[in-house]
Amino acid sequence: MDLKIPALSPAQLGNPLGKISSTAATPVAAGGFGQALQSALQSVSAAQNHTSALQREVQLDNPAVSLEETMVALQKAQIGFQATLHVRNRLVQAYTDVMNMQV
Repeated sequence: MDLKIPALSPAQLGNPLGKISSTAATPVAAGGFGQALQSALQSVSAAQNHTSALQREVQLDNPAVSLEETMVALQKAQIGFQATLHVRNRLVQAYTDVMNMQV
C-alpha cells in the first residue's frame, strides 16, 4: 500500500493547525474542524459565564432568578465542560498515538 503524503516545509511543521498549501493536499474549507472546535469552546465558556451570573443572582436573593433555573444551567455547564474534557483527552491520546508510531 503506497500512500501519497505531501512534503511539509519547516514553516508548516511549526504551525500544525495551519493550512497546507501543497497541490496534493486538499485545501481546508472555511469553517472546518478548527472553527467548529473554537465555536464549541466559546459556547461552553458562555454557558459557564451564564451559570456564574445566575449563581450570583441567587446568592443576592434576586426574586427574578429561580433556584431551579440556576441548577439546570449549572448541570448544562457541567455536562458541556465534561464533554470538552473528553474531546481534549481523545485529541491528546490521538496525538500521542501518532507520535509513537514507527515509520
